[in-house]
Parts: sequence; C-alpha cells; structure tokens
Amino acid sequence: MENIVTANELKTKGIARIDEITANGGEAIISVRGKQRFVVLTVEQYNYLRDCELEAALAETHRDMERGDIVHESVEAHIKRIASA
Repeated sequence: MENIVTANELKTKGIARIDEITANGGEAIISVRGKQRFVVLTVEQYNYLRDCELEAALAETHRDMERGDIVHESVEAHIKRIASA
C-alpha cells in the first residue's frame, strides 16, 4: 500500500514522507517490524473525525432522551451510583 511507512523509512525520510502521503487527504500508516502500529492524520482530518464522534454522541443522547432512558439526580447521587457500579 502506498500509505504505509516503515519505522526505518520514517527515520531516514522523516516528516517529509508523512507530508507526501497526507498531502492528498490520506492517512499514513506506520508499520513497525512488519505490523501496522500507528496512523498519522492531518489536523483537519483529525478534527473532522472528532466532530463525527461528537455528532454521534449527541444523536445517541437525543435517542436516549426520546426513549426516556435518562436519570434525573444530583451530582452527588450520580457519583455515588457510578462508584457502586
């Protein structure tokens, strides 16, 4: 795959290789001893994924509220309830 960078290649070519791979919006996968270990994204890609996670969490919260699957309690009661779980 074109987006895989070995740890050795990263040592020799440095961030320039990461820049080359991510320039077109792709992610760079760093392999260590033949195993894929890390993914490098541009900040824009990372922020987009974080926004997607937040949107999914918000949608899940709205579903829970519509189903009535919520608990009304004080902060102290909440901490006590989750500490005993």
